[in-house]
Amino acid sequence: MGRYIIVTETGGDIPAEFVERYGLEMVPMHVTFGDRSLDDGSFPVADIFAHYRATGDLPRTSGCTPQDFADAFARIDARSAGEHVLYLAYSACTTCSFESARMAAEGRGDVTAIDTKSVTAGLFLVVTNTARFLEDHPDAPLPEVEAFVASQVERVRMAFIPGGLDFLRAGGRLSNGAYLGAQLLRIKPVIEILDGKLVATKKLRGSMEKAVLALVDDFLSREPLDVARVALIRNEGLDEGLQRQVEDRVRAAGFQEVTWIETGGVISSHCGPGSFGIAAVAAE
Repeated sequence: MGRYIIVTETGGDIPAEFVERYGLEMVPMHVTFGDRSLDDGSFPVADIFAHYRATGDLPRTSGCTPQDFADAFARIDARSAGEHVLYLAYSACTTCSFESARMAAEGRGDVTAIDTKSVTAGLFLVVTNTARFLEDHPDAPLPEVEAFVASQVERVRMAFIPGGLDFLRAGGRLSNGAYLGAQLLRIKPVIEILDGKLVATKKLRGSMEKAVLALVDDFLSREPLDVARVALIRNEGLDEGLQRQVEDRVRAAGFQEVTWIETGGVISSHCGPGSFGIAAVAAE
């Protein structure tokens, strides 16, 4: 990408082929099992679900440290010369990573940090769309690049349904009373990213299949979307037949490029197995 190198966190759940294709520098977030902290992406996500089933304890998550970013900047310095670092951050209001990066970048004049106000597939779209823009415009001045990123941040949309409520309850995001009521009424909460925050916006009733298809139909009908790309979120336990139904619907809606995103350790620790989500960019 010439003048720029993109840095972002592993919480964007960016598939390895995209990391390699665009030369992205990934900074690890962290997942803690008891007294053992591991880098996000360094272990199978199934370990999270197995740990919870075996112990009843939900692994804890944390953002990147200043040292994580210092190490990333050192790797960039060792292999590159004269490239500007464009740090596209995991939503700053959900983690310490953005501040950690700013601390690590003190004294450097070659780092631009932008809060994408997105996580997982939303961050994936902002990062990879920006990478494609830089490929097409390798000599773009920094203000033009910043304007492109700002447009992406403003227009990205994402919604998901946790695979089960056990993880929300274990993580303190759902009371026991609310949990029991939701189980009895077969309620599936919809979580959306709004101005960088994860917000429960509505409740869907019925089976996971019914809820997922209702979410997809609602998401596709709210506003005109850029049909160039859509990202779909899944993890262990999401029914394969349901995945095919979802993909058929988004392709019928005209989406040209469909990418499935597997949730990593950070997102999976909060949403549990069998989760589904969808992300796209609103049309200009």
